[in-house]
Amino acid sequence: MRIIVALVCLMTLLACTFSLAAEQQLTELLDFEKGAENGKPAGWRGGPAANLHADSLVTHQGQWSCRLEQGLAAGNSFTALTHKITNEKQGKFITLRGFLKTEAVAGMAGLWMRLDSDEGMVGFDNMKRRNLKGTTEWTEYTIAMPYDPAATEIVFGALLSGQGKVWVDDLQLLVDGKPYDQAPALVREETALDTDTEFIAGSGVAITDLTSQQVWNLALLGKVWGFLKYHHPALTQGERHWDFELFRALPGVLAAGDNKQATGELLTWIDKLPEVSAKTIGVELETASAALPRLEWLKDEQLLGRALSRKLQHIYKNRPAGNKQFYISQHPGVGNPKFLHEPTYTDQGFPDAGYRLLALFRYWNIIEYWFPNRDIIDRDWDEVLAAYLPEVTAATDNAAYQLAMLRVIAEVDDGHANIYLADEFRPPAGKCRLPLVIRFVEDQAVVTAFVDSVRGPATGLEVGDVINKIDGNLVSDLIQNWEPYYPASNQPHRLSALARNLTRGPWGPCSVEAIRDGKAMTLPVQRTAPEAEDFRVGRTHDLPGDTFQMLGDEVAYLKLSSVVLTEAGSYVERAAGTKGLIIDIRNYPSSFMVFALGSRLVTERTPFVCFTTGDLNNPGAFVWSPDLFLDPVKPTYAGKVVILVDEASISQSEYTAMAFRAAPEAIIVGSTTAGADGNVSAISLPGGLKTNISGIGVFYPDHSPTQRVGILPDVEVRPSIEGIKQGRDEVLEEAIRQILGAKISDVEIRARYR
Repeated sequence: MRIIVALVCLMTLLACTFSLAAEQQLTELLDFEKGAENGKPAGWRGGPAANLHADSLVTHQGQWSCRLEQGLAAGNSFTALTHKITNEKQGKFITLRGFLKTEAVAGMAGLWMRLDSDEGMVGFDNMKRRNLKGTTEWTEYTIAMPYDPAATEIVFGALLSGQGKVWVDDLQLLVDGKPYDQAPALVREETALDTDTEFIAGSGVAITDLTSQQVWNLALLGKVWGFLKYHHPALTQGERHWDFELFRALPGVLAAGDNKQATGELLTWIDKLPEVSAKTIGVELETASAALPRLEWLKDEQLLGRALSRKLQHIYKNRPAGNKQFYISQHPGVGNPKFLHEPTYTDQGFPDAGYRLLALFRYWNIIEYWFPNRDIIDRDWDEVLAAYLPEVTAATDNAAYQLAMLRVIAEVDDGHANIYLADEFRPPAGKCRLPLVIRFVEDQAVVTAFVDSVRGPATGLEVGDVINKIDGNLVSDLIQNWEPYYPASNQPHRLSALARNLTRGPWGPCSVEAIRDGKAMTLPVQRTAPEAEDFRVGRTHDLPGDTFQMLGDEVAYLKLSSVVLTEAGSYVERAAGTKGLIIDIRNYPSSFMVFALGSRLVTERTPFVCFTTGDLNNPGAFVWSPDLFLDPVKPTYAGKVVILVDEASISQSEYTAMAFRAAPEAIIVGSTTAGADGNVSAISLPGGLKTNISGIGVFYPDHSPTQRVGILPDVEVRPSIEGIKQGRDEVLEEAIRQILGAKISDVEIRARYR
């Protein structure tokens, strides 16, 4: 079981949710004759956006083609042209055909197509084996695969890896040789989500101010609703529209005047479901489970009353087996949850009170039953449900609703969690920023670089200045006020996100109080429109220059932000004979190097990680996977390995550091990483909100955790404000010292890596 390979991850992230309004538009889209939209091919998505161009000068036929272009610094990074449609056809084979023209392609170019089902990917091809590179004239290419009837979505386009250009034109999407729009329609079995439409226009629930009794009633309803969703056979088989059944229960539960009335309403509601018959064989929990469900409350007759408690215990004891659920499956080969049949109800616009409660209940129960790191959430999770009921129901507009849900999500303490529609509302409000790179150093907001070499210095600020106030407000106060809206696994990662947004605000002048050499000064500055700057500057903390560098004769350096997968053996060969190899992961790897490079750092089979995944038969339980190993591959590096990490190291960066740490001569230097590892699982919420969680637990082979903890360094080194002023990389300096010995002077070290 491996963390998803980089290319498939990239295609997943780039795949958009755009669907054609009418099938007749598909032909016009495929031959690019829809023209340009902001310089890009109209109707297409993908990215990075700067590398996609609608081209009217080089075409196969017609007026337009699409050009994908990457420059010298591309390394092996990908640009992908992407479109996604809902699968509405059926047949035996599906084919993507089209014309490509290439110019000086260093990596590879091709068409690509992927079929997705509710259970995961069921088909994929990207022409990798054809090794299309160099310069070629217009040539027709075809990729075809069996048309899996389980496919719910078709994702396709073109791609470019590494430096070069590729043009694509005159695509065709065919089913059994016929244009897609002429293929037979796919007949799907209807579910309760299709047939029950009572609340499509709204829940009919209006809430003003919740009383303390109503908060109690609703908190219990949310827990019971979620328990039934994942345990009652009628619901695990999808026989009821469980979202809408919530709306049917809400009026009675809201009106209950005391605990006994509330539990009576719940019992009446549950009795409307099919009776659960007793089984002769139950579903047993594994004794070696990493975590058990939190279901002791089912036995609490003081909370539930005797009748409701016994009813819920009966349902639990006789829960269905078979590792199949209507609302959840697991990604094949990895095991992180895939949440199914969870409509976003975007037609609602600003969701009404019932739909907002649905969002809270849906999210709360996903965390309760399917978040592998539930046991290390700081705040009691039951308390979170009750605490946010008033705030979510009281929201008067989309901003208040999204901010309330953002605060709920931040309580999970997961750096993969966020709401990606919320930036419009998340403080500080505004789309413009100062042209600065800010990083928290020595617990202070320090200018570390400029995103614009002209306008940055024109602010009057210098590298090493401490930003103390913005528009008269202390930075420390701003951070304290904004922290609840910045989900993170730990404080270093949260401060990193806050630093990127610290100067955000409306376009126009503002004032900054900076401290330089102990003296405060107030400067009038100008926020810059986001499209005018590259605010990716400063996201990584690695060494400028080539991917592989020799820092003198005895120390080799490799940064993973631009590493090339196929060059793994070459890097080791070039480092041969050195005393040490520094692997810089203060960044996000451009390629998945865990096995390609990690296997060249070990001399024997070595375990480096194990996982926990949810148990579909026992929601809320998590089971251990077997250890994953690195097996030695030649050429093998024989020197000392020093791995550099800090708060910029997240997810795949952390997983990679874990693997490399398994090498016999490896140490980690730097500071705590972001503490968010494990394949990401997406969650949809009413109102079109999208968020994620870390979907599997990631542990060292001795079962010590990485989530929230991060990758702890063997030698802790943090940058200093004085070092920032001097342009030093103190973490890299210590790495060189670890290789060459403590007696080497700072002057010698700086001379070696500069």
